[in-house]
Amino acid sequence: MAKDLGGMGHWLEFERPLVELERRISDLRALSDTEGYDIQGDLADLEKRAERMRREIYRKLTPWQRVQLARHPKRPYALDYIGHMGERFIELHGDRLFRDDPAVVAGLLTMGGVQMGLVAQQKGRDVRENIKRNFGMAHPEGYRKGLRVMRLAARFGKPVVTLIDTPGAYPGIEAEERGQAGAIAMNLFEMGHLPCPIVSVVLGEGGSGGALGIGVADVVLMLENAVYSVISPEGCAAILWTDRSKAPRAAEAMRMTAQDLRDLGVIDGIIPEPVGGAHRDPRGAALRVREAVLSNLARLDRIPTDELIERRVEKYWAMGVFEEEGKPEGEDRGSVENGDARGEMEIG
Repeated sequence: MAKDLGGMGHWLEFERPLVELERRISDLRALSDTEGYDIQGDLADLEKRAERMRREIYRKLTPWQRVQLARHPKRPYALDYIGHMGERFIELHGDRLFRDDPAVVAGLLTMGGVQMGLVAQQKGRDVRENIKRNFGMAHPEGYRKGLRVMRLAARFGKPVVTLIDTPGAYPGIEAEERGQAGAIAMNLFEMGHLPCPIVSVVLGEGGSGGALGIGVADVVLMLENAVYSVISPEGCAAILWTDRSKAPRAAEAMRMTAQDLRDLGVIDGIIPEPVGGAHRDPRGAALRVREAVLSNLARLDRIPTDELIERRVEKYWAMGVFEEEGKPEGEDRGSVENGDARGEMEIG
């Protein structure tokens, strides 16, 4: 849980020693400025110590600590990234069926001279904005708005970039009445066959179908301290152990960190964050996302459209494919090559 420490901003429990040292440095610097004491040598020593501590703490983060960083209240959100990454952004509103969904920001972005369609999930900073943005949980009209912008980009031969940051799609009854599941399913299908390059970046939380609804892409990247999973650790703990306090144990078992998901082949790459997390240097984090997105778009642009779509479809069909040890030779193992990526699992 993030706390506010007397003017030092929000901090997490495992950051306490570092935050207290940083507060001491800040106090000494203020004393030096007001009283004229010459303590530059002491300050330099403390700053070196803080830098070492910072690197040590963030080098050994547990999965649960990364979940906490992904949810950090000061972590930059999609509009923060867009402001630092792009030269021009024209936001488009509405799904042409029901209304505009502020939980999804969509429009046309110019970044590094490249024009593209952009779809992003946006959380709020305070109570009023979180109510407006519905805590980043999209209604079906948000997914339909996003798909409208993706189709527009593809029609004019422009790539699509999506920025993922949501606990999940909104589960309220009104969302279900307006076709939440169908809207997400339509996005999955159409993004799988969209005739243009697609790059997705998980900025913070990538929760369930709410994330996947804008996350089918040729290249899926994650920020170093982002998480991506079918359910939250608290939800998993409540189901498995009927105890939400076991969320740290669930986070470990779920393998939801960027490092685990890259090893599993679910994502294609990790974007390093500034030391201490993206919230300590939002502009630096945004510039790293910009560089990763532009380099991947340049690479994808050289691939013929038909081949691009074929690779994308095969990429998702192949997820979850496995072979059982000791299975008789020649028996179907569920492979992409034979057109069946639905291997069977025996649960004992």
